[in-house]
Amino acid sequence: MTVPQTRQDPRARMGALAFALAGVLFAIYEAAAPRRDQTTLEGAESWTSTGWTVAHLAAIVGLILIPLGYGALRGHLEGTRNEKTAFTAATIGYIGSALTISYYGAEVYGLKAIGERAVADGDATLTEVGDAFRYDPTAITVFAVGLALIAVAAVLAAVAVWRSGTLRKWSGVPLAALLATMLPQYFLPHAGRIAWGALVMVAALWLAAEMWKAGSRKPA
Repeated sequence: MTVPQTRQDPRARMGALAFALAGVLFAIYEAAAPRRDQTTLEGAESWTSTGWTVAHLAAIVGLILIPLGYGALRGHLEGTRNEKTAFTAATIGYIGSALTISYYGAEVYGLKAIGERAVADGDATLTEVGDAFRYDPTAITVFAVGLALIAVAAVLAAVAVWRSGTLRKWSGVPLAALLATMLPQYFLPHAGRIAWGALVMVAALWLAAEMWKAGSRKPA
């Protein structure tokens, strides 16, 4: 008699790894970035620090990994009625992350150059150049649209998780709720932002754990 074997789904496992790493990177982003008065020389110097660079590169990689996780979720749900929802989440998530990353790139590279020049010249007024492109209407609009799409994608992914039949229904909700508040969390004090990053990590690890276990279950 042949003993039936459980077939592993590598797509779910890869999604689990993507979510887990993304969560850790978001926590690093919020904890590592220095939050000083950025109209001063001390603030300009913070732009040149290792913490500033590491933090923003962590955020960039995290934003890449999240929609990759949604794509793995789509693969896991292939052939089910929830595949389309997960596919839409991945597609919107890719676009949202791309738009948001364009802003983060300016922050990690542009502000570093401005900070180095401000510190070398001892001129705090050069920080105004940083504000000029950070708060440029086009830059702010692209950033806001990107964050809105990230929120929409997260909600759609949570819906796909809820209906999947292989993951706990609530496992996608916390991450969706936190990513939906990514814009307002920028206005929190440093401790609040660190707490937000830590919560994102916990939520992402929960979804990752469910995805890992779902690798041995067949979607309904």
